[in-house]
Amino acid sequence: MTTTPQGFLLVLLCALVATTTQAYSPIPPKISPATNLPNQLFTWRHEQQIRYQVAGPEDGEPILLVHGLFVNSDHWRKTIARLADEGYRAYAIDLWGCGYSSKPPRDSEVAKAVCGEKGRFSVDYPKVLANAELGSACGTKSRLVDVELAHPLESPYNFYTWAEQITDFCDEVVKPKSGVTLVSNSIGTISAFQAIIDKPDLFNGVFVVSPNFRELHSAEIAVPQLSMPIVRWVQQLLRDKGQGLFDALAKPDTVKQILKEPYAVESAVDDVLVDVLLTPLLTEGASQVVFDTLSYSAGPLPEIQLGQITKPVWICYGKDDPWTPAGRVEALVRKPSVERVVAFDKVGHCPHDEAPELVEPLLLEYLNRIGNGEEAADRATSAHQ
Repeated sequence: MTTTPQGFLLVLLCALVATTTQAYSPIPPKISPATNLPNQLFTWRHEQQIRYQVAGPEDGEPILLVHGLFVNSDHWRKTIARLADEGYRAYAIDLWGCGYSSKPPRDSEVAKAVCGEKGRFSVDYPKVLANAELGSACGTKSRLVDVELAHPLESPYNFYTWAEQITDFCDEVVKPKSGVTLVSNSIGTISAFQAIIDKPDLFNGVFVVSPNFRELHSAEIAVPQLSMPIVRWVQQLLRDKGQGLFDALAKPDTVKQILKEPYAVESAVDDVLVDVLLTPLLTEGASQVVFDTLSYSAGPLPEIQLGQITKPVWICYGKDDPWTPAGRVEALVRKPSVERVVAFDKVGHCPHDEAPELVEPLLLEYLNRIGNGEEAADRATSAHQ
């Protein structure tokens, strides 16, 4: 059979895409050291690999756990076990570019093809949202600012891509009969909120563990006309010259010290946690995703998103969280979809891992509230008899 020049180019392009996909798709261990669950792979758009874990009975009400900044599904090591014990079908996913999911270069053809910003913006949904109302650290004041929504680098590693990953995973893997409940931590909350905005009928609601207000967003930085050029310069410097710094910090002892900043319960920062969070960060492409994320001074913000959500939202946070202003979190209860805001004493930014004995009962109460709880509780009671 004779191959035409066009056919040869197509074969070559497919080979290049396949090589890129394989090179930037790390192989996870068969069993997670954090959860003792098998690591499973979901083939997403354009052969992109998504790592996930699942526990609990197959007929359990589905819960999807969405992790925060620079971590992965292993961060839900305690939550996934408790939900499974209670009779739920609990999934934990690595967002694209994180953990053991694929991490192709942002300028590669496959990454551009996956990007969730493609075709997203229009006259009705502009790249800059004018005069948006945001809160303040004290929680008693509000301000009107312009919010940039598009990634300044046009990077595919953005909240719209991650939201589409969440909805596709639920449609293709979870396949819920009556909806999926999302549980999110930190910056993962913005992806979870966007998923519900995009496909509200697919979800029951969101249980938030420590929201994140994106302090590096251009709308959050004071005097942006003066500050943002400096911030952009630092971001560019990190992308161009930051690998050495990344390599120096990516050591177990250093990571353990870094984790003790957001963790008020330092005993929760054990060697297993350090290992499962650090090891995927050493895989090919991971550092570039980190630098891309640090350059992401744009995108949707939770206070705006909550105005578009009609499903029930509960929020919890730690009073000793150095990254999340308590007053601003408490003010979220004024949003129509937010039913409860609960604060925990002597807990930091990751209450689900620091104090599961506080978070898990509240989460189970939330699941009962949205109608998932009774059947799962009956199954858990039968399983324990």
